[in-house]
Amino acid sequence: MSDSWQETITNAKMLRQDLHAHPELGWQEYRTADRIRETLSSLNIAWRACAGTGTLAWLNPTGKGPHIALRGDIDALPLTENSQKNWTSQQPGCMHACGHDGHTATLMATAQWLKMQESVLPGPVTLIFQPAEEGGHGAREMINDGALDGIDVIYGWHNWPAIPFGKLVCPDDIVMSGNGTFELIVNGLGGHASQPELCRDPVLAASAITLNLQQVISRRLPPQQAAVLSVTSIEAPSAPTVIPQQAKIGGSIRVPDKATRETLNRLITEISQQTAISYGVHCEVNIYPRYEATTNHALPALQMREQWQTLFGADALHSDIRLPIMASEDFSYYLQEIPGAFALVGSDDGPEHQAPCHSPYYDFNDRLIPLVTALFARLCGAPVPEDLSNVGKASIRKES
Repeated sequence: MSDSWQETITNAKMLRQDLHAHPELGWQEYRTADRIRETLSSLNIAWRACAGTGTLAWLNPTGKGPHIALRGDIDALPLTENSQKNWTSQQPGCMHACGHDGHTATLMATAQWLKMQESVLPGPVTLIFQPAEEGGHGAREMINDGALDGIDVIYGWHNWPAIPFGKLVCPDDIVMSGNGTFELIVNGLGGHASQPELCRDPVLAASAITLNLQQVISRRLPPQQAAVLSVTSIEAPSAPTVIPQQAKIGGSIRVPDKATRETLNRLITEISQQTAISYGVHCEVNIYPRYEATTNHALPALQMREQWQTLFGADALHSDIRLPIMASEDFSYYLQEIPGAFALVGSDDGPEHQAPCHSPYYDFNDRLIPLVTALFARLCGAPVPEDLSNVGKASIRKES
């Protein structure tokens, strides 16, 4: 068993590094989809295209036990890589800065391993290779194309550089926040910088709006409430002697629930427009909802934690973390439809894997592949080698 396990993990690492060198943005993952489908075919695993560049694959389709789905995301980000790895991105301005290459490779390792164990699987397994997680609502489109048909429970995960290597976080409820973005268009009256009294300055108004919005969290929400409102850009291109006609403000919110989202969206609109009036300008508010909070179901979350501890010890859970994580995930779409759980798994084993997700210095930690493959296999009822230490399991440090 160990030799075939080692081969499975080695193949997955090679795939991960190949995908990393050839990243593709959401809804453009054509080469990535081809690699996934070619590999599945080589393993004699049935598959079909789903939502364009997505792929569904099946194991033990006639099994009588619970039908389990496992998900991996496949898209990259519009960043220029600076990791200096041998497998660094060959696509200028595009890189796997969030580890979706590793999630995909881990799901493929699971596919290869489960195929070898297919005769002992208690129920059907669906593998979901999902495009466009990074803001593209890929999960929603996969669901619309039948990805969850017949599924009883779904599991997913994300590597997390801020957590010690091999430690798992999988709460019974919210794990990652919901998010949204906003754009404010401030229209004033431009003119000569020497005659501000004849103008209605949108830059000054935009500055005031920004300051007022930054007080929403501290003064308009309860201090116990987990939420973020960040103004991330102000654009007002002009010449040094010209007061412009317009300024644009961009920003993002992070929320734990729909009620908080509604409150923040209302306050953004009210404060922006009322501040604009006080400066004699007009503010157009555009709100763009993105993802809801990723909220686990208690029983699947318990199963993930228990299987992880069975594999890696009672101290393999991470407790020193504030939840929810304020980043967001479109895995939330799946959890709104069926039971399931989403886990964070620590990747920090030293300086090479401490750069945060979405950093140009980030690189996925390949040592996570055997750990999460083992977890997925156990969740599906398949055996794994009793001793994983010789095939990639690191010593998971005990927390003090």
